Amino acid sequence: MDREPCFSVAQKPFGATYVWSSIINTLQTQVEVKRRRHHLKRHNDCFVGSEAVDVIFSHLMQNKYFGDVDIPRAKVVRVCQALMDYKVFEAVPTKVFGKDKKPTFEDSSCSLYRFTTIPNQDSQLGKENKLCSPSRYADALFKSSDMRSASLEDLWENLSLKPANSPHVNISATLSPHVINEVWQEETIGRLLQLIDLPLLDSLLKRQEMIPKVTQPKRQPDLVNNRNYLDRGILKAYSDSQEDEWLSSAIDCLEYLPDQMVVDISRNFPEQPDRIDLVKELLFDAISKYYSSREPLLNHLSDVHNGIAELLVNGKTEIALEATQLFLKLLDSQNREEFRRLLYFMAVAAHPSEFKLQQESDNRMVVKRIFSKAIVDNKNLSKGKTDLLVLFLMDHQKDVFKIPGTLHKIVSVKLMDIQKGRDPNRDTGYIYCQRIDRSDYSDRTRKTTKDELLNLLKNIDEDSKLSTKEKKKLLGQFYKCHPDVFIEYFGD
Repeated sequence: MDREPCFSVAQKPFGATYVWSSIINTLQTQVEVKRRRHHLKRHNDCFVGSEAVDVIFSHLMQNKYFGDVDIPRAKVVRVCQALMDYKVFEAVPTKVFGKDKKPTFEDSSCSLYRFTTIPNQDSQLGKENKLCSPSRYADALFKSSDMRSASLEDLWENLSLKPANSPHVNISATLSPHVINEVWQEETIGRLLQLIDLPLLDSLLKRQEMIPKVTQPKRQPDLVNNRNYLDRGILKAYSDSQEDEWLSSAIDCLEYLPDQMVVDISRNFPEQPDRIDLVKELLFDAISKYYSSREPLLNHLSDVHNGIAELLVNGKTEIALEATQLFLKLLDSQNREEFRRLLYFMAVAAHPSEFKLQQESDNRMVVKRIFSKAIVDNKNLSKGKTDLLVLFLMDHQKDVFKIPGTLHKIVSVKLMDIQKGRDPNRDTGYIYCQRIDRSDYSDRTRKTTKDELLNLLKNIDEDSKLSTKEKKKLLGQFYKCHPDVFIEYFGD
C-alpha cells in the first residue's frame, strides 16, 4: 500500500475500490460546500449538482482512468447517481410545489446535496454529520451486504468505458485549490480568446477589473429586519402551497431585493390569496422595478458582448453558446447565482401560456424590454444585437451555466502536466497556426489559388445577369491572365 499504485480497474477488488475512493476524495475536497438558500430557506453544508458533475468530470479526464476516450457529461451524471444511491451524499430535503423531490440526481444548479456518513456503521467510525475517509466509504460500498460491489464494478462497463490497462496515478501529488482555480481561469480566458476576437485584453486579463463587486442593500434596523424575515417566510410558505413554477421562480428572486421592498410586497398582498393573477402582477412589478434601477449584471467586458452577438448574427449558435458559457464562468459566484435566478424567472414569465403581463403585448417581448438593461447596457451594442443576445440567453437558460466539455479536457491535461512536474505550457491546448516547410507551403498556395480561380471562372460562366458582351469580355481577360486554368475548365 506504500507503493505508488499501478492498477487496472479490472483488478478486483483493489482497482475498483481505489478508483471510487479517488473520485470520492476529489469530490469531498474540491466541490464547494457552503450554506445555501433555496426558496428562501437556508440549508447548511450543501453543494449543487452541476458543480459535483464538473468536479468529477475534470477528475476523470485528468487521471485518464479510461485512456484518452471522451466521456460525455451524461455518463458523469450516472456516476453521481451511483454515489448518491450508495449514500456517499444525499439530496437535501427540499420541496417543490409542496411535494418532496424524488431521490434522483440532477445536473442542475438548483439541486442541493449534502455529504453523509456511511449507513449502518458504528459510532467509532465518526459522529453523525462528519465525513468518513474516502477509503472507508469505498470499503463500505464493496463490503456492504445489501450493496453488491459487482454493480459498481459493472457500472463502467454499462457506461461503455473500458479501463486503461495500467493507469499510473500518484495519490500524494495533489494540487492546491489556488493552483486549480488559476488554471481554470487561464484556460477559460484562452478558450474565449479563441472563439472571439477581442481588440483589447486589459480588462479580460485583470481579474479585479473583470469581475464587478456586488453591492448588497444595506440592512435596516432590527424592527424592520424582523418584519422582513417574517414577510419572506410568509411568501415562501405561500409559494410552497401553490403548484406554480412562475411563483416559485419569482420568490427565488426576492432574496436579492432590498428588505423594504419585500415588506411592501407583503403589505400589498391581495386579501384573496386565490387571486393568483394579482399576486403575480404584484411580484412582477416589484422585481421589474428593482432590476430597472440596478447596475447591469453583465456590465463588464463589453467586447465579449459584441463578439457573442456577432456570432449570433452570423448563425453560429453553437459557438455563441460555448462563448457564453465561458463568459459566465468568469463571473463571481454571487453574481452568477443572481443572474441564474433572474434568467430562470425571465424564461418562465416569457412563456406564452403563462400569466399575461401586458394585454397588448406578447410575454416574451415584455420580458425582453423590461429586463434587457438589467442584464447588459452596452452603448457599443446596437439595440437589435442587444435584443438578440437577451433572447438567446432566455432561450438557452438551462445550458448557459454549464461548463463546456472542451474546456474540461484542456484543464485536465494541464493539471496532469503540473501534477507530474512537466511544463504545463508545452501544449497550450489551442492551435492557432501550424509550422510547415517551404515546399508544403508552396504546394498549398498553388492549390488554393487554382481552386479559387476555378471558382471565379465558374461564377462568370454561370452568371445569368451578365450580357453576352460583358461575359465575353471577362472571359477574354481571364484567358489572357490564366490560360491554363481557362483550358482546364472549358477544355481544348
